[in-house]
Amino acid sequence: MQLDINEIKKILPHRPPMLLVDRILEIEPFKSATGVKNITMNEPQFLGHFPSHPIMPGVLILEAMAQVGGIAMLYAEEHRGKIALFGGMEHVKFKKPVVPGDQLITKAELIRVRGDFGLLHCDGYVDGELVASADFKFALKKDENL
Repeated sequence: MQLDINEIKKILPHRPPMLLVDRILEIEPFKSATGVKNITMNEPQFLGHFPSHPIMPGVLILEAMAQVGGIAMLYAEEHRGKIALFGGMEHVKFKKPVVPGDQLITKAELIRVRGDFGLLHCDGYVDGELVASADFKFALKKDENL
């Protein structure tokens, strides 16, 4: 099943410029998701990172990857209205720069869930080549509990 940007906005509370998922290609609720972020030169981070050689900041790559995982976690109706918060990151690796014109494909998989806490593994690819990977610890919270 695929989700377009309108469906994504019903699940995630993020909005541009911090909404970093353009499409979900596959989703198995509370198990896994595959998503797309199209990297374009008109994104605000490229004004300063770096003007003569634009590279997507690693923190935004991680955020884009985590948002795909967030969609996998929050897609189920019983989790709608919640927000997925970082509890930590482990095993973060960057293999290759991500630049304007690239399409970041993220594969997110829930590794372990206990109640509202869990561990998510994400791999990011450009043109089929691994560019980043990370494990994210998360907590699901109701929006009013923030």
